[in-house]
Amino acid sequence: MKTLENGSIHLELDEVMPVVVDALKRAGCNDENAQAVATCIYEAERHGAHSHGLFRMPGYLASLKSGKVNGEASPKILTPKPSVLSVDGDGGYAPLAHRKLAKPLAGMAKTQGVAIAALTNTFHFAALWQETEMLAQEGVVGLACTSFKPALPPAGGSKPLYGTNPIAFSWPREGKEPLSFDQASAVMARGEVMIAAREGHALEPGVGIDENGNATTDPNEVLKGAMLPYGGYKGASIAMMVELLAGSLIGEHLSFEAAAQDNNDGGPPRGGEFILALDPAGGLASAEGLFAKMLEQNGTRLPGDGRRAKRSKVIADGIQIPVDLYEKITF
Repeated sequence: MKTLENGSIHLELDEVMPVVVDALKRAGCNDENAQAVATCIYEAERHGAHSHGLFRMPGYLASLKSGKVNGEASPKILTPKPSVLSVDGDGGYAPLAHRKLAKPLAGMAKTQGVAIAALTNTFHFAALWQETEMLAQEGVVGLACTSFKPALPPAGGSKPLYGTNPIAFSWPREGKEPLSFDQASAVMARGEVMIAAREGHALEPGVGIDENGNATTDPNEVLKGAMLPYGGYKGASIAMMVELLAGSLIGEHLSFEAAAQDNNDGGPPRGGEFILALDPAGGLASAEGLFAKMLEQNGTRLPGDGRRAKRSKVIADGIQIPVDLYEKITF
């Protein structure tokens, strides 16, 4: 770690894990939970997804210190039906539950063709592609979605009702890294809006509206108002679907219910996650044909390749974060 001339803190990539694990343990995590969360943060930083990396640490720490999140959680897995895993997160952060459910869920999918994990009583604060890639690395197709606090209006509305409600999808590839995408139902991730507010950057038009429903490019006004769904009513419909899958279907909070019960300590609310695993059977070769056709067109790339292309630069250059963020992490 060193302080740069611009006042930022520079970290080498291999410094991220020990710094994060130490902070999480001091805030109340046991080693197993701390390692799981720290791996998610490390992977986000390694792939240049800074809005889901160290930027999230104050929220993680605040929820541990307030007692909202169980830092010693031990997720419990049951099989109420042959193709369903019911996972109780024990009031902890989601990464440890993801580690525990990936292999049994993939095994069920390979045996039966399809399997579902209903993850409840947990707190999700990380990039969603990480759990779907765990499944793809086990040889199955993974799809996951989760909700959050209200941030998006329903179609035709102007007040937040749905979360940004991301969906992640990963497809396994023989001898190659999975094809993956992770996208919010909003025009962009809320964390990116928060970073723009922190750094004083204007947003592109169409990202959000202020409290009165007026279009604005000021990230601070968008955070007080509402973000907009991508594609208008189409994105709003996807956000609604996520509410139903990750809330109503599995017996967890909808976004507005999660917000009503949250203590607003800066971390995530309690919620659920819907995870689907599918056996690709003989479809891998067919998919490679599609990918090859995609790449024949100049300017194209496969989903996930852009994120992975950032890894070598991050490894070489390290990470810069504001001093106040580093001080919050190392409190």
